[in-house]
Amino acid sequence: MGLAVSMARDASEALALVSGQPVDLVLCDVRMPGINGIELVRQLKDLEPDIPCIVITGYGSPEHSVEALRAGAFWYLEKPFDQDHLDVVRRLVEQAIEHGRLKAENRLLQNQLRSRYRFENVVGTSAALRRVLDTVEKVADTESTVLITGESGTGKELIARALHFNSRRADRMFVTVNCGAIPEELLESELFGHMRGAFTNAFAHREGRFSLANGGSIFLDEIGDMSSNLQVKMLRVLQDRTFEPVGSSKTVRVNVRVIAATNQNLEQAIRERRFREDLFYRLNVIPIEMPPLRERSDDVPLLIHHFLERVNHGKAKAVGITAQAVDQLCAYDWPGNVRELENLMERLAILRGEGQISVEDLPRSIRDRVSEPSFAAPRVPASGLPFNEVVDRFEADLIRQALEHTHWNKNRAAQLLGLNRTTLLEKMKKKGLDAPET
Repeated sequence: MGLAVSMARDASEALALVSGQPVDLVLCDVRMPGINGIELVRQLKDLEPDIPCIVITGYGSPEHSVEALRAGAFWYLEKPFDQDHLDVVRRLVEQAIEHGRLKAENRLLQNQLRSRYRFENVVGTSAALRRVLDTVEKVADTESTVLITGESGTGKELIARALHFNSRRADRMFVTVNCGAIPEELLESELFGHMRGAFTNAFAHREGRFSLANGGSIFLDEIGDMSSNLQVKMLRVLQDRTFEPVGSSKTVRVNVRVIAATNQNLEQAIRERRFREDLFYRLNVIPIEMPPLRERSDDVPLLIHHFLERVNHGKAKAVGITAQAVDQLCAYDWPGNVRELENLMERLAILRGEGQISVEDLPRSIRDRVSEPSFAAPRVPASGLPFNEVVDRFEADLIRQALEHTHWNKNRAAQLLGLNRTTLLEKMKKKGLDAPET
């Protein structure tokens, strides 16, 4: 029948096998040494509620069949088998596997719905992030394809989930595919599925991610890594929402919203002939650019406390952080963006255990990079420049940045600049720097 079969000599061996690997279907006899088949079905259902079981016996009776079905069996068959019986078994196996897949899909969907990615899951109040969320709010409940760009670790998948779970498709599947993590020769099958015998080890028909996402949304992460061959097929999916599984000539039509993301400059990739221009325009209907964390430093304190609350959840002794450590983290440029900050806060909280995270707890790489800033001095043109005016503007810009980093807290801004508070106040007065009205 083209299925990969694992054998077990008794119920104990079967339970161990199911515990150690994914199994689509269990066929078991009723009479076995030790635990009988009906009791095995009960224990399997406790272990894997979605796994379908077909019970087989040579001593059939109405009581046995009712007992097996009550225990959770998908079906009950009597021996001996002839060819007609085998055809029935083949259909039952296909139905049972499909039944188990649908139950597993429903369970995954319910888990997703219990943790919806609403806007409150996106932490930050900076102007750069507000612009992103304003766009998400406008386009979430449309059918338009969205392309999310930005550096690694900026939260592109979080925004994709916010788009899905704030749309009319929120009660259907949200399916993710990392196009950069799957080998090219497997990605087509992963996306579009394959037929049995389409290639070596294709023992059974398999649905692809697009079919699984039918009615919902599919998130294609790192789409810039997709091969030229697959880009052509992806273009067709975006144009008319149809494709052929690998090894099939039958066209499959799906109703899927496509959300894609990349950390690459696709326009540069087009110039280098690594990415199709027509595919880019199909993807880039609604562009959303995620700002790097260094451009939304106002959000760093909020993110720090958000991640600490997550680590502290359910713990008897909470871990906090000093204001000096927060200031140091706000001054860091975060090349790994929000993901780097999240991982760092988890590590610091675990190592600290309890009490306050201090500047001394921060990695030396962060302390050194913050303590040794680099300054980009203006170049002197051939025509010269007004020295005092340029220096005054440069100084005013530094003071304004420090005040914005600290939400206009003058004590903390003075610490960031290495100035006395009175000196900072004098310079602010001289340069006419006042806190913005709220």
